[in-house]
Amino acid sequence: MSSSKTAMSSSKNAMSSSKNAMSSSKNAMSSSKNAMSSSQNAMSKKAMSSSKKEKKLSLENVPVIDWDEAMQQCGDDEEFLLELLGDLREETDTQMSQMEEIVEKMEPTHSTFIGFVRAAHVIKGAASNLMCEQLRVTAMALETNAQSADNNKDEKEKPELLLGVVKDFDLLKVAVANYRKHIKDEYDV
Repeated sequence: MSSSKTAMSSSKNAMSSSKNAMSSSKNAMSSSKNAMSSSQNAMSKKAMSSSKKEKKLSLENVPVIDWDEAMQQCGDDEEFLLELLGDLREETDTQMSQMEEIVEKMEPTHSTFIGFVRAAHVIKGAASNLMCEQLRVTAMALETNAQSADNNKDEKEKPELLLGVVKDFDLLKVAVANYRKHIKDEYDV
């Protein structure tokens, strides 16, 4: 009977240790996510210039991809990450083509602005998951400014707002070109 109680006590201690380890692991993951979010926010702020006349996004100090963080997101599976980077290239090309069609029409309408918002949102989300910072910050700026332009009630301002959105799109094109070159040169994707 005594050995049975000892075995049960050992089993309870092992379960308690296991729960503590899981709790520690969850806390570490939470801390890692918070640190990653803080890091992404810091990079976004770094990318924004402090000009009073116009907020201008600069890609100068923004990495194309944070390889170490991207690898961590993929469980250190490089082959899987490379596959995802290729998928991101294809998805980005699709969304960029849709936005090119919108630019060709140059109509400051609700559907124009929402087209930019949706396409930029897709790129931003996928880029965020893979730690592709240049794509993320430029797509986020485009999405935010297109949404703001769409929400503007003054129809007379819409053509000028569209020009600003197109400038954001042009900067996203630069980020896309940087991304394509980087994954080709560095990873042969």
